[in-house]
Amino acid sequence: MKSLFAAALSAAALLALAAPTVGRAATPAAAARPPATAAAGKTLKPFASEREFRRAMARLLGSNASRRHYAPPVPVAADAPAAPAAPAPSVPAPLAAAANKGTTLDRIQVTGSRIQSPSAESPSADTITNVQTQGVDEGDIVKKQGDYLIVLRRGRLFSLDTGGDRLRAVSSIDAFAPGSDPSDTWYDEMLVADGTVVVIGYSYDRGGTEIGLFDLQAGGGLRYRATYQLRSSDYYSARNYASRLIGKTLIFYAPMSLEDYETDRPDARLPALRHWRNGATPADFRRILPATAIYTAPGLLDPHDVALHAVTQCELGGPRMRCRSSAVLGADSRTFYVSEDAVYVWTSRDPDPDHPGRPNAAVFRMPLDGRPPSALRASGSPVDQMSFLQRDGWLNVLVGNDAEGEAMWASRTRTGDLALLRVRLSEFGDGRGIAHRAAYRPLPQANIYDYDLHARFIGDWLVFGFGGYWGDKDGVDVKRAFALRYARREPVSTLRLAHAVERVDALGPDAILIGTDRDDEEQVSTRALHFTSLRLGAAARVAGHHLQTGATQSDDRTHGFFYRPEDADNGLLGLPVIADDGDGGARVLFLRNRRLDLSAAGALASSADAGRRRDDGCVVSCVDWYGDARPIFAGQRVYALLGYELVEGRRDGGRIVERRRLDFTPRAKVSR
Repeated sequence: MKSLFAAALSAAALLALAAPTVGRAATPAAAARPPATAAAGKTLKPFASEREFRRAMARLLGSNASRRHYAPPVPVAADAPAAPAAPAPSVPAPLAAAANKGTTLDRIQVTGSRIQSPSAESPSADTITNVQTQGVDEGDIVKKQGDYLIVLRRGRLFSLDTGGDRLRAVSSIDAFAPGSDPSDTWYDEMLVADGTVVVIGYSYDRGGTEIGLFDLQAGGGLRYRATYQLRSSDYYSARNYASRLIGKTLIFYAPMSLEDYETDRPDARLPALRHWRNGATPADFRRILPATAIYTAPGLLDPHDVALHAVTQCELGGPRMRCRSSAVLGADSRTFYVSEDAVYVWTSRDPDPDHPGRPNAAVFRMPLDGRPPSALRASGSPVDQMSFLQRDGWLNVLVGNDAEGEAMWASRTRTGDLALLRVRLSEFGDGRGIAHRAAYRPLPQANIYDYDLHARFIGDWLVFGFGGYWGDKDGVDVKRAFALRYARREPVSTLRLAHAVERVDALGPDAILIGTDRDDEEQVSTRALHFTSLRLGAAARVAGHHLQTGATQSDDRTHGFFYRPEDADNGLLGLPVIADDGDGGARVLFLRNRRLDLSAAGALASSADAGRRRDDGCVVSCVDWYGDARPIFAGQRVYALLGYELVEGRRDGGRIVERRRLDFTPRAKVSR
């Protein structure tokens, strides 16, 4: 079996990816090269001024027509003077510096980050979202604030009161600004912080991220406060959410395509913010990214494949939202990950056939405390945020040499040969350093077909598998998952399964694998949904199994699943499914975990007439791209959100059965 990560890794990068090699020993060409050294302690260089940035862009992009497809990298910042590293400013120094140089940069109120590490904090009682990193909240369609559940659906916000023994709808409001035209806008995600509800959407009409702020009032009422528009390109991913929240600091990742960049109109293609009002015009946008907060490194850019990757932080405290951005220039293909103190952006491009030993990727580390970014050159690409883990001074990333990042549906493609990249954070530097050969650990090359990779770091382990058959033996389909201690050089555990892997998640310190036993999309009615528990102890082993016939997952994003531990060995999990019961009814399935023995604990289902409900008057975001069902555990109470229904369960012996339900379907507005 070929293993390109094992056989073709060199000190510079993977060798010719188009030339298959066999075995695990390095090739002579690779062995002859000395190991690379990282530029520890250094950071990327910013552009010195607006003028320097425009000149560099003109040099990089101005003569694309005359360049061949694989043009030599252009060191766009090679002649820029080095900027000294500085501690996080309370008011960003780059903005003041740009103003002092007499640039035409528009002024906008900005602030430094006040983010504190949440690592020592315990999870909040309001946490109902299956997040990747404790203390880093992620956008979703339902959030909890005190006694209230806030739901975002089909362009509207709803508040539902669950206090005491109540279950009632309190308030609803449009998720967009009064008097605005929401056409061609998708309101996808929501976050809640200290009574402020934040709705995040993307407008194809206005070309950017829309941030709506609403007040959750004392009685549960919702009141519109303000809308801000952040210029950006589309950030959609079939697996990911674009927004994060740490304390009261919003964090957005957004790419900006530079294909249409014009040096005489640079502001039109760079991140900017406007406070929306009736009669707002493009002139109301104010730059929040000065050229002196844009970073790059010599040798990383190709004029035919370049994008600006911006990270924006917005403070919710105060009467006006205050934002600032920083950005790096890199290839268009990307995956991003937010740890407790940094945003990572992995960019990659197709290998250069003229330079087969050259790395085809760069991973940028952008600290959230205002310090300059750093970078490390690498090879391959992760498929989504779950492929990352920052822990104990190391970055761990599961990469594939055929992976293309997660833009739109790119995560649902073949990953190719796999490796675990493990590097110290101190190895990140000025972009010249290259990940060492020894930093890549070749992994079983299981994904021989175009099946989705699903992975998650759980405790000391990395667990991964594929959403289809990975191979066959003697004509019999074999399904397997893999587990390894990512910080140790121990053998990889191979786990035989009765099903494909369509979800990897955590059961406390252990793991659960979920998937169907068929990969034939034409035979959905014959599917069965498998749940396999893994004990991650001295070794990784299959511990339990549950089979749910006639059902499939209805949402394969990470937020569709939730697990509530009751103690170290027991808990309850929920997952939205679609039942093959004739009407394809939606429901949330619950399983009991007893020392990793899995058993059915009932289901809460939508009503029989849910598909024939009255007109809700939807005017925007009328497709549930992010799903419409969630399991919710609030204290000792259990709910299932199913479209416009909130179904509360109660314990009946060892099962969850329906206690009552709330239908909060809005009524269509009648025109007079």
